[in-house]
Amino acid sequence: MDIIFLLIPVAIILVAVATYGLHWSLKSGQFDDMDSPASKILFDDDYDLIPDEAKGLKSSTKKTTDNKQEKSDD
Repeated sequence: MDIIFLLIPVAIILVAVATYGLHWSLKSGQFDDMDSPASKILFDDDYDLIPDEAKGLKSSTKKTTDNKQEKSDD
């Protein structure tokens, strides 16, 4: 029965900390944009690794992309 005198204050403190954390996250804008992070995974940054045939590029366009790669490597 003595343990209940310890568990009730600990539970109240945990609820207070969780409430404060929720209030802080709402106030700081953590839940403002729920859709963008989920769709960012669909857009790859590895455009250079896609073969030119799959991109549908012509040879003149390939030269400009190769020049961009050479400049970025420097």
